[in-house]
Amino acid sequence: MPASRPDSDIEAWVSAYGPGLRRYFRRRASEADVDDLVQDVFLRLQAAKFSAPIDNVEGYLFATARNVLIDAYRQRARSNAAAREKWAAEAPTSDPLSPERIAIGQDEYRRVVEAIVNLPPRAREAFELHRFEHLTYQAIAQRMGITKESVKELMHRALVRIAEDMEVGQ
Repeated sequence: MPASRPDSDIEAWVSAYGPGLRRYFRRRASEADVDDLVQDVFLRLQAAKFSAPIDNVEGYLFATARNVLIDAYRQRARSNAAAREKWAAEAPTSDPLSPERIAIGQDEYRRVVEAIVNLPPRAREAFELHRFEHLTYQAIAQRMGITKESVKELMHRALVRIAEDMEVGQ
């Protein structure tokens, strides 16, 4: 294109260079941001005050596109940094391991093991096969010589019984 004035040729430039700018931004930014970035290029072009015609319109547009992309990256970095600072300020502080917390954890562990040991033998077997050996209900059914539905019922009973035992001990 010959030397041109931005204020008189902006619509022609959008038609001529818009698709190329979209391709440029698609390779460098998320698809959701492409239209906004292209628009920013043409807004900057329209807002610029030129004392002389632009000799290399394409070069000028893509240099502007590069600057728009850099500014977008910087803005995103500032936004991410602000979000991290806000999150860090609002994040709950962790409760350090105290002797009391260790004792509570050990007591709960002991109660869970006791609840599992106290399960009826077939429910305990199904529970252990599923939770500790990571077998599927179908594999447990085959090993125990029962149906898959029976395994589901045994697992349900085991979980209810363990939950009840844990509530009683609180």
